[in-house]
Amino acid sequence: MNSAGGGCSLEVNDKTKLCRFLCYGSEEHVYISGERDHISLDGTGALLSLLQEGRGCEVVEEIKRFSQDGRAVRINPSIFALAVCSQHSELKTRQAAFKALKEVCRDPAHLFAFIQYKKELKEDMKCGIWGRALRKAVANWYNDQDAMSLAVSVTKCKQREGWTHQDLLRLSHTIPAHDAIALVIKYVTKGWQEVQAAYGSKENSEEVARVLSYLEVVHKVNQSCDGIEVVSLVEEHKLEREQLLTDHLQFKQVWRALLKEMPLQSLLKILGKMTGDKILEPGSSEVADACARIQSETALKKAKIHPFNVLVATKKYSRGQNHRGRLEWIPDSSILKALDSAFYKCFTNVEPVGKRFVVAVDISTSLTSLVPGTSVSTAVAAAATVMLFARTEADTQVLAYSEGTLVPCAVSSNMTLGQATFELVKIPSDSTDCTLPITWATANGKAVDVFIVLTNNPVWTFSVRPVETLRKHRQKSGVCSKLVVWGLTSPGQTIADTEDGGFLNICGFNLGVLNIIRNLAQGLI
Repeated sequence: MNSAGGGCSLEVNDKTKLCRFLCYGSEEHVYISGERDHISLDGTGALLSLLQEGRGCEVVEEIKRFSQDGRAVRINPSIFALAVCSQHSELKTRQAAFKALKEVCRDPAHLFAFIQYKKELKEDMKCGIWGRALRKAVANWYNDQDAMSLAVSVTKCKQREGWTHQDLLRLSHTIPAHDAIALVIKYVTKGWQEVQAAYGSKENSEEVARVLSYLEVVHKVNQSCDGIEVVSLVEEHKLEREQLLTDHLQFKQVWRALLKEMPLQSLLKILGKMTGDKILEPGSSEVADACARIQSETALKKAKIHPFNVLVATKKYSRGQNHRGRLEWIPDSSILKALDSAFYKCFTNVEPVGKRFVVAVDISTSLTSLVPGTSVSTAVAAAATVMLFARTEADTQVLAYSEGTLVPCAVSSNMTLGQATFELVKIPSDSTDCTLPITWATANGKAVDVFIVLTNNPVWTFSVRPVETLRKHRQKSGVCSKLVVWGLTSPGQTIADTEDGGFLNICGFNLGVLNIIRNLAQGLI
């Protein structure tokens, strides 16, 4: 942090850029929702610089931090960075990376991605892949797991990125740590027949017997063409969708069985498909059960469902067709009612940051459009964001600006989403000056940790540059305030100062945006 005249400027150093990369996949100060660019060494200048400075162990600690507790928008940047560290020339860095493998790559899909990244890095970093250290790390990944958990995970995720468990176990020369792990490995590499021959007539330990019984069920369901039998096995053993064959999913009764134990996050995503395919029919017990789960406070809390998850699911479901229009359905009123109830209950799942926020909305006519790639209008997205901070952060000031000045905004924490949306669209305007909320706070002597400015206007008009306005507020308040300019439909235009780490541009709308703002507010990026 640099100080000048009582103000401050947050330095954008290599550590800052690394944390941005781990958080949302780019070292730049701009996050664009929905982008899934291929990750390569070209976009990791800060990571490589830190490694060259001998700070590899520090980098690995940051990777572990961002891969846990939902801090990152997605896990792939952390897995890629770990792969880079595991192939660095410094021994301590490589050792730290391999030791962290189990913490960062928590399921098979992550492990497969790690191996594939190492393969892609092989030529650029002039190094091999399957050395002794990697073989040991992969072997430990399998051996250090609970045998039953491993049996579930390897039967749910059999391959990714062109790799299979057979590949990894063969290349790592894994020697099972105990009998139960040996059983799972034999099943993966040799198949059920050899497992049955080796364990079927033996007197097995309790753990081995339990895993053997489970694998027998998985084998049996994958050999069955009988929908009734599949339903019975799914219900009795709580099998999941990924453990079934594609042919099984043509049976409605199989889907109905899967819905009973389906993770709530997955259920929210397929409500439209289940309604369109007549799995969830009006007045049915399946609809009643789904509604009960959707609005269960216990289930919502256990699954850590965020209000934005429910909002996106609600708008997608109420639309009555998928984005490509290939599947249509008539939204069920009871499901819509359950989703509405769940939305408000989920606010208790949001952990407060404990900072002072000003959330300001540009109330212009453009708020009538849809956020690209979603069924959510920009007005509803803005209202949901305002509600989130008003309900979860004790020190939140909600503002709106129009026609070059701030206007009264009656959005409060006890409003419904519909009421909050109405407040934001009732005073249309074409003028956008995102510095107004900062000027207001400075003039009124209000110290603010984070300004969040939501707009849908790609053209900004202001008499003083936002960076200068924010620095004046910092100087007067003595607080290193930060500014997030959130363009709900902006294609990526920015106004933030790239030389100050307190500025961030966001384009689009998804749950990841809230993670990024939390990280910025807490000084993690």
